[in-house]
Amino acid sequence: MAKSTVLDQTEIRVVDLSDREVLALCDWQLDSEQNEEASGLLEEQREERLDEVGRVRLNELMQIYRRGMVRRSEALVVAVKRGLIPPLG
Repeated sequence: MAKSTVLDQTEIRVVDLSDREVLALCDWQLDSEQNEEASGLLEEQREERLDEVGRVRLNELMQIYRRGMVRRSEALVVAVKRGLIPPLG
């Protein structure tokens, strides 16, 4: 069974998460297994060796990545507003 994370809670607004959950989202990234898989699929795509199954899986991983980065961005805004982290840049 996949581990549950605050990223799985996309129906919950970031502003409604606890400080601990917001900070966890600020550090979100693909897990190492997903990252390795995506890297391999991207390499196959560059070499024009990616089959339909690989394209579907790469699309799934990219959706996870995009959703995660949007949630991470929202969490950074919330964390700054709450004074949990200093403003970026």
